[in-house]
Amino acid sequence: MFCGDYVQGTIFPAPNFNPIMDAQMLGGALQGFYCDKDMLINILTQRCNAQRLMIAEAYQSMYGRDLIGDLKEQLSDHFKDVMVGLMYPPPLYDAHELWHAMKGVGTDENCLIEILASRTNGELFQMREAYCLQYSNNLQEDIYSETSGHFRDTLMNLVQGTREEGYADPAMAAQDAMVLWEACQQKTGEHKTMLQMILCNKSYQQLWLVFQEFQNISGQDMVDAINECYDGYFQQLLVAIVLCVRDKPAYFAYRLYSAIHDFGFHNKTVIRIIIARSEIDLLTIRKRYKERYGKSLFHDIRNFASGHYEKALLAICAGDAEDY
Repeated sequence: MFCGDYVQGTIFPAPNFNPIMDAQMLGGALQGFYCDKDMLINILTQRCNAQRLMIAEAYQSMYGRDLIGDLKEQLSDHFKDVMVGLMYPPPLYDAHELWHAMKGVGTDENCLIEILASRTNGELFQMREAYCLQYSNNLQEDIYSETSGHFRDTLMNLVQGTREEGYADPAMAAQDAMVLWEACQQKTGEHKTMLQMILCNKSYQQLWLVFQEFQNISGQDMVDAINECYDGYFQQLLVAIVLCVRDKPAYFAYRLYSAIHDFGFHNKTVIRIIIARSEIDLLTIRKRYKERYGKSLFHDIRNFASGHYEKALLAICAGDAEDY
C-alpha cells in the first residue's frame, strides 16, 4: 500500500440528523432513575464527531448542563473512557491523551510514540493548539521535560509538523539511503541526528523511495536494520515512523494486536486507537488486522472486553456479520 491509497473509517455523519432530539434522548438516558447505557451507545457511536459536538451544544442549552460532565458523573471505568472520548474533537482527544501520558508519575512513552509518529502536519498543528488552550501548557516544552536523549530529539522534531508533503526526488533518495545505512553502521550521536532528520522531515513519498534504495544498498529491510542497530524507545519510535510511512492502517492493526495479545488487553491503547481512527481509517485497520492475524478485530474485542464497554467498542468498529 502507498500513502495515497484509499482508506476508510467506520463512522460517518448520520443522515436525518436532529441534535435537539438526540439531546433530549440523552437527557432521558442520563437523568432518569437509571442510566440507559444502551441509548448512549446507540446515539453517540452512530453520529460523527461534528454531530456529537452539536448534540453537546443542544444539551447545554436544553438542560443548562455539560454533557461530558454528566457522562463522567453517571458512567465508570473503561465504558466511561469510551463515551467521554467520543465527545472530544480529534485534536483535543490527541492532546488529552498526550497530557495524561506525561502528567503524574512516569511517562507512557508508547502513547507518545503512537500519536506523534502517525499524525499529519495538519493534525499536529491542531493538536498543539488544542493542548495549549486546554492545559495552558506548551506541548513541546512538556515533551522536552518528560523525555531525554535522541528519543526526545526525534519527538521534538515530529511534533513541529514540518514534514515535506507530496514531494519525491529519486536522485536524492539514493543519497538519503546511504546516510541511513551509515547511521546504522556508525551509531554516533551525529549519525543518529541525521537518521531522525531524514525520517521526520522527508515526505512519505520520498521515504518510500529511500527505503527501497536502502534495501538495494544494504540487502536489508529498514525495520530490521533499525532493530539491529538501536534499542529502547528511540528504536521503537524510528520503527513506528517507518511502519506509518509504509502502511499506516497496518501500523495501527499491529498496535491493536500487540495491545490486545501482548499486554493482556491494554485498554487505554485499544480505546485510543479505535476512537482516534474511527473516522479516518478504522475500516481499513480492521481489514489489515484480519489479513495479518487471521482473527478479526471484532472477534478479539469480544473475547477480551465485556458488558457495555464491549458493546461500545464493537459499535464503533461497526463489524460485519462474518466478523462474529
